[in-house]
Amino acid sequence: MAATKKKGGHASLQGKKPLNTAKVKRSVSNNPGHIKNKLKRSEIYGKYLLEKKAKKRQTRIQREKEAEALGEEAPTKQAPRTLDNTRESEVTTVQPDDEEILADEAEDEFAPYFSDEIRPKILLTTRPMPSGELFHFIADLMRFIPQLYYYPRKSYSVKEICQFGANRKFTHLIVLSEKSKVCNGMLISHIRPSTAANGLGGPTAFFKVSNVIPSSDVPNNGSATSHVPELNLHGFTTRLGHRAGRFLGSLFPHNAQFQGRQVATFHNQRDFIFVRHHRYVFQEGNLVNKETGKKKTKARLQELGPRFTMKMRWLQEGTFDTQFGEYEWMHKRKEMDTTRRKFHL
Repeated sequence: MAATKKKGGHASLQGKKPLNTAKVKRSVSNNPGHIKNKLKRSEIYGKYLLEKKAKKRQTRIQREKEAEALGEEAPTKQAPRTLDNTRESEVTTVQPDDEEILADEAEDEFAPYFSDEIRPKILLTTRPMPSGELFHFIADLMRFIPQLYYYPRKSYSVKEICQFGANRKFTHLIVLSEKSKVCNGMLISHIRPSTAANGLGGPTAFFKVSNVIPSSDVPNNGSATSHVPELNLHGFTTRLGHRAGRFLGSLFPHNAQFQGRQVATFHNQRDFIFVRHHRYVFQEGNLVNKETGKKKTKARLQELGPRFTMKMRWLQEGTFDTQFGEYEWMHKRKEMDTTRRKFHL
């Protein structure tokens, strides 16, 4: 019996797309979302990431070869794009030599603290019925901030505590809140009457607290001494940022005892205020000074703790008053967080 021929002939004669028999390596798509099989989808995306990494490495090697060939004429290395260097310009950004801002700050509520005319005295309390874990954070704060005094909350309201503190010559009030036995909020109120606030206290601010690490859990931590630390306020660039930075700076006396070599840092980055407590240590290095023949001295930092992050939620005129208080600023997520590149402090 004669062999029967396959019907239809070549695929192109049937209107079908011919198979690609050539072994050509195709680039992997970066969006394998259309693949329904989860294992296959993750496999394809893994291949895409490996291909992207190899391409990036090849580009870097090529760029290094070109720079080596050009020598001194090589173009400068491009800075990577980050949220910080691509942030949207803020209208209220303060220039370092702005005379109007300097004049305002010389007469605001915090000017007597920065000129060391008044030393802060701070009353610290908690929410009603705090957990035992919160007292470890309180102990760290008492080693971190000088002239900090703890009073149990009992059944008093915040307004009553403000009046109590003002009568006993306290300048600030700090109220800690917690969730799941971890501090998650800090209310700070300036309760000392001042001429800048028309003879009243204020302002009052609420900060969300996160990433709390007690001193005992900080790697290679040291023990804080009773010396007054130096103050480092960094990254506060707008009018609101200056006000928030000066408010936090007014918690510390401005007669730093340099023999203690301690530094309290409030570093603002993308509206998150990172709080750190360090001691700088001088020690002999391995390098030798050719002129004197002695080993060079090098400096390093030793963290003392605690370590936590703050984010301001609102700023209110006067002392704490949720019913009739006027807000200078309030963070509204839906209206303000329209882009990741806009920051307020």
